[in-house]
Amino acid sequence: MRDYIIRRLLLGVVTIYLVATLLFVILRVIPGDVVAALFGSEELSEVNRANFATIRRELGLDQPIYVQYGKWLWSLVQLDFGRSYVSQEPIWESVKWAIPVTLQLALFAVCISVVLAAVSGTLSALRQDTWVDYFFRIFTITGLAMPSFWVAIVAVLGGAIYLGYFPPAGYRPPTEDLGRSIEQFILPGVILGWRGSAVVGRMIRSTVLEVLREDYVRTAYAKGLQQRVVVIRHVLKNASLPVITIIGFQVSALLGGAVAIELIFGLPGMGRQLVTAITLRDLPVIQLLVMLFAVITVISNLVVDLAYGWLDPRVSYSGSGS
Repeated sequence: MRDYIIRRLLLGVVTIYLVATLLFVILRVIPGDVVAALFGSEELSEVNRANFATIRRELGLDQPIYVQYGKWLWSLVQLDFGRSYVSQEPIWESVKWAIPVTLQLALFAVCISVVLAAVSGTLSALRQDTWVDYFFRIFTITGLAMPSFWVAIVAVLGGAIYLGYFPPAGYRPPTEDLGRSIEQFILPGVILGWRGSAVVGRMIRSTVLEVLREDYVRTAYAKGLQQRVVVIRHVLKNASLPVITIIGFQVSALLGGAVAIELIFGLPGMGRQLVTAITLRDLPVIQLLVMLFAVITVISNLVVDLAYGWLDPRVSYSGSGS
C-alpha cells in the first residue's frame, strides 16, 4: 500500500510537470501580446518603441524563452508565484480567496451528482423497461445534452421572470453566514450536479443490472430477504466499485464547468478569475490557476484510487502492474 501511494505521488508530480510545461508553451505560442492587452491597441500605437521595450523588460518578456521557462519552474518549486502583470500585486493574495469558493461549489456539485445518480440509476435498474426506467433515462440524456451554462442562464432568467427569485449576490463564507452560504450554492450546485449525475447515473444503472443477475443476489432473494435489504447490502455495495472511478473523472469535469457557472452567478471563484486573466493576458495568473486545477484533479484521482482499494479488499497494490 505504501509503495503504491509513493508511485502514485511520483506519477502525480510528473503529471503536474507536464501540465506546467504544456501550459507554458501554449501561452507563449498563441497570438497576442500582454503589453498590447494592457494598454489597448489605440494607446499602444502612441507608445514609442523605447517605452514598449522598457515595459517588456520590466515584465521579463524580453528574456529568451528557455530563461522564462526555467524561472517559471523554479518559482513553482519555491511556491513563489510572482506578481500580476495587471495589478502588480502578489498573485497568491488574490487567488487564495478564490480557492474556497470553487472548492465549495465543486463539493456541492459532487454531493448532488452522487445522490441524483444513485437514485436515478438504482430505480431505473430495479424498474427496467417501465415508465420509471424511461423517465430516468430521459432525465440522464437531457442532462448530457444541455450545456451547464445554458441551463444556468435559463434558470436565472426563469426564476427572476416567473418566480421573482434572484440568486444571492456576492459571496458569503460559511463561517460568517451558513444559511446564506448554502443558499448561494444550491442552484449552481444542482445545475453542475445534474450534468455529472447523468454520466454516473447511467453507469450505476448498467452495473446494478449486472449485479442483479449474479447468483448471490438470487440466493438472497430465495432466503426471503426484502428487496430493500438485498439492494443495500449486496447490490449497491458491489455496483458502486466501477462507479468510484467515474466519480474521479467527474471532479475534473465539474471544475471545468465551474468556470462558466461562477461567471453567471457572480461567484468570485477560480473560474471567474481565470476568465478575467485570459481576457487581460495576465500570464502569471493564468499559469497559477491552471496549475491549481491540475493539482486538484491529481489529488482527487489519487483519493478515488485509494477509496477503490478500501472498498474492495481484493484489489492488490503490489506488483508492477498495479
